[in-house]
Amino acid sequence: MKNAKILLACGFLSLALSSFGQSPAEEQPYIEVTGSAELEVIPDEIYIGISIVEKYVNKVKITIEEQEAALMESIQKLGIDRDKLVLSDADASYVKVRWKTKDVITRKDYILKVSDATTVGRVYQELEQLEIKDASISRVSYSKMDSLRREVKILALKAAKEKAAYLLAAIGEQMGKPMIIREQTLDGSFYNSEVNVQGSRKGTATYYIDGIRIGSEQSGEIQFEKIKTRSEIFCRFSIQ
Repeated sequence: MKNAKILLACGFLSLALSSFGQSPAEEQPYIEVTGSAELEVIPDEIYIGISIVEKYVNKVKITIEEQEAALMESIQKLGIDRDKLVLSDADASYVKVRWKTKDVITRKDYILKVSDATTVGRVYQELEQLEIKDASISRVSYSKMDSLRREVKILALKAAKEKAAYLLAAIGEQMGKPMIIREQTLDGSFYNSEVNVQGSRKGTATYYIDGIRIGSEQSGEIQFEKIKTRSEIFCRFSIQ
C-alpha cells in the first residue's frame, strides 16, 4: 500500500512537470512568411574624377595653375559652385608635401560633384574644350539613401503581413499578432552606375565603372542606370 502511494505521488509529479515544461508559444499555431520589396532611384550625386597634368602645346608650357584657373572658370560658367570641385583625398596630402619641399607639382587630381546626367555631359564638353583628357566617373550615389533603405524595409514587412493574411484566409483562418520579425541579410544596395558620354573627338566615349558598361553608343544621350535597393523580412505570425 505504501509503495502504491509512492507510485501515485510520482505520477502526479511527472504530470505536473510535463505541464510546466510546455510554454504557450509551443502550443500556439503559427505561419512563417518572407516579404520582399525593391525600389529604384536615379542617382543625384555623381562624382567625376579629373586629373590635370603639366603639358606643352606648340612648345609652350601650360602649367597646372593655368589649367586649374581655366577649369574653375568653366565650372562657374556651367553654374556649378566652386566648392563642388575639391582635391582628391590622396592628392591633397601629396600637394602639401610637394609644396613643403619646393618641388614642382606636375599633376593634380580633383573630384567634381554634380547632381544629374545632363550636367555630366556639359562638364565633359567643357573638358574637351580645355583638352583635359583624363576624366572619369568615379562613383554615383543617392542623397537620401538612408530614407530609401528605411522605406524598402517597411514595404517588405507589409508584404510579409499581406502574404500571411491571404494565405490563412485561403484556409479559413485568421492571422494573429507577430511572434518574430527578422530582417534577412542581403548585399544591400547595388549600383549599375556607368555613363555614356557624348562629346569625344571620336563621337561617343563609353565609360566603365567596376567593369560594367552602360548606355547605347547610338542613343546620343547620357544615361545612368538606376540605383536599386532591396529588402527581405522574415515574419512569424500566430494563428487565431
